[in-house]
Amino acid sequence: MQELKSVYRKNELLNNAVELLKKLIEIPSFSKDEYNTSVEIESFFKRHQIPTNRFKNNIWAVNKHFDETKPSVLLNTHHDTVKPNKAYTLDPFLAIEQEDKLYGLGSNDAGASLVSMAQAFLHFYEKESLKFNLIIALTAEEEISGVDGIEALFPQLPNVEFAVVGEPTQMNLAIAEKGLLVIDGEMKGTPSHAAHPNTDNSIVKCLEDLQTILNFKFPKVSDYLGEVKITLSGIHAGIQHNVVPEACHFTLDVRVTDEYTNKEAFEIIQSQMKSTLTARSLRLNSSKIRLDHPFVQAGLSIGRTTYGSPTSSDQAIIPCTSVKLGPGDSRRSHTADEFIEIHEIEEGIDIYIRILEKVL
Repeated sequence: MQELKSVYRKNELLNNAVELLKKLIEIPSFSKDEYNTSVEIESFFKRHQIPTNRFKNNIWAVNKHFDETKPSVLLNTHHDTVKPNKAYTLDPFLAIEQEDKLYGLGSNDAGASLVSMAQAFLHFYEKESLKFNLIIALTAEEEISGVDGIEALFPQLPNVEFAVVGEPTQMNLAIAEKGLLVIDGEMKGTPSHAAHPNTDNSIVKCLEDLQTILNFKFPKVSDYLGEVKITLSGIHAGIQHNVVPEACHFTLDVRVTDEYTNKEAFEIIQSQMKSTLTARSLRLNSSKIRLDHPFVQAGLSIGRTTYGSPTSSDQAIIPCTSVKLGPGDSRRSHTADEFIEIHEIEEGIDIYIRILEKVL
């Protein structure tokens, strides 16, 4: 009888999750325009008699027997999406379930994490005598690293000691994540008519400078994240074929490992280049969690693996120890005809609960 109840409960949680995800897919929720999905999330918790709090487009709740004297574990993921790309063959805002797959914008990134976390939160909501409080925060502006998402909300959350960030990781534990540093550069030269000699051509000087940095190797290599990666992602100079421009502008996308802060990486890059560099932001630093952390050990004990993630997330701006963990595959994120497999959601709910049972 107990086994039948357990199977029924698992089916109930999965059905709840799939139903919620279908609703969220069909509500456009581009970054900074997530109000309607935030209302749907509020409605979901209301149907389950769970009070919620709102800050802008961020929705959060605490377990029923919240104890202010205890530290808190945070479940966090986002409900904003990128805009659909032009290669879609399906309606990105139509939830289509077909052969164990649920198609739709945001299904994989990070709708599956959101609905799986919500069901795990329901599972623990009424439990008494937990060692930690449990908080869930479903937040905005992750896709643009906006300031009105988890960064703005976090100071309002009570006594968070540890966070689980929901992103597609195939339910393996990303125990390190690369930071993001975007650098704009300018190389100046002497403008002139293209017909005359010019040994101070800004474009030529810039290309030489870029060749230097693209061949540069940072001395420290991360065990989980490898080398710092520098990518030239934009370059612009000149508007007329017969005029050598006074300046050449470029953009570097730098994925920083846990061996360096963004500030340190910027200073090293500047020391190797003659161009004038400006960092757009230094706030999206890399992150790392100890292998012996209880949450990581709990995951390993049920057969999950660990790895270093090359993609950035809200983990970069959460000011406490955290791990990235969620259903789905990051290689599907931002692709046309995005989908999540139903069994991945089922696995997500199950693994969140099994790990948290060992921690809470």
